[in-house]
Amino acid sequence: MARDLPDAPRRRDLPAEGQIILLVTLALTAIGQVMVYSASSPVAMTTERYGNDPLYFVKNGVVFTLVGVILMLLVMRLPAATFKALAPLALVASLVLLVAVLVPGVGAEVNGARRWLAVGPITFQPSELAKFALLGTVAALLAARRAAPATVSEVLKPVGLLAMIVAALVLVEPDLGTAIAIVLMVAAMLLVAGVRARLLGGVVALGLAAAGAAIWLEPYRRERFLAFLNPEAHAQEGSYQVLQGIIGFASGGATGVGLGESIQKVYYVPEAHTDMIFAIIGEELGLIGAVVIIAGFAAFTWAGFTVALHARDRFSQLVAAGATALIAGQAAINVGAVTGILPLTGIPLPLVSHGSSSKLSTLVIIGVLLAVCREGRTVTEVAAERVPRRTPRGDRRAVAVVSDLAEAPSRSTANARRRRTVRTAR
Repeated sequence: MARDLPDAPRRRDLPAEGQIILLVTLALTAIGQVMVYSASSPVAMTTERYGNDPLYFVKNGVVFTLVGVILMLLVMRLPAATFKALAPLALVASLVLLVAVLVPGVGAEVNGARRWLAVGPITFQPSELAKFALLGTVAALLAARRAAPATVSEVLKPVGLLAMIVAALVLVEPDLGTAIAIVLMVAAMLLVAGVRARLLGGVVALGLAAAGAAIWLEPYRRERFLAFLNPEAHAQEGSYQVLQGIIGFASGGATGVGLGESIQKVYYVPEAHTDMIFAIIGEELGLIGAVVIIAGFAAFTWAGFTVALHARDRFSQLVAAGATALIAGQAAINVGAVTGILPLTGIPLPLVSHGSSSKLSTLVIIGVLLAVCREGRTVTEVAAERVPRRTPRGDRRAVAVVSDLAEAPSRSTANARRRRTVRTAR
């Protein structure tokens, strides 16, 4: 656990892990825009609702992507304390909106689900704001505690209750994928906060039991789960989408059939530009393209947890861990569902799938992660903290050596200036 250190000026340049996060984010976003066009153009071109415009989804996506990138770059320059102050207010607003979206005539219904609020031509998912707000609120609550929660009651009050309320409202929409992502995020933050693995395992088991009940009580979720257990027996129903995606992967081979040449997106795979876009990537760009996407998320995950390790205080550490777990968890759930490893939950692939609200919130959360990175401890500070544990007898000498190494460049510069001053005086 990182010790709370005095505030330090934010760096103008990002450390290496921050640069990796930024580069991976921009690369995945750019790849996503190309693949959304490839996956959506046949449907958009042949559907009157989309104006028979093959660029319909691309135009919408580019606008929200540009806004999201601008917000990310602005947020990363703000102090992490700003996020800490705004998160509770955002949570209250998101709870109100999560209730409002369920009211007939207020929430927009699409494919039997009420997940969106429509403002003119723009639709917005309150659950995306809820993820952002819950991240900051839970981090603030856990950071304010002197010790990690040690009992189920302490876990539930108030962190667990807040997470349960948000997850329950999201489940009613219904949106099981987002509810699972919220649980993963909060569980990761509790683990980083120091909750014992056995206690956290018990809490997670309760969450899994609740998720099992939610799956079994909803007919379409039950059908999907049974299809996951026996795909061939439900080939024309619950497992149709996944089986068609797997056929796309098989057709792609190692190098793919070529960008824009997918057959599955035209006739077989529903929602090819959203939940199933990874299957289209596998078909058009092959195993190589799929591995590039997975490698990008793996690099993002490593860099995000490195930011958490170098965080300056507990709040920042919890935020970095939660944000990384949220984005990496969503990516793992999507890839697992598309490849048939996990049940299909309808969660998009972060930064890659089409989805205005999802992409916007993800980019803002990454902006917060980069803000934490800019305020993180330096290599010298991290080394100074580790020295006493490794060399208890010679810790002062070791710390002095580390400090001398860190200050050597500045001392050599100062000595050079003194020599130039003496020469000028002579």
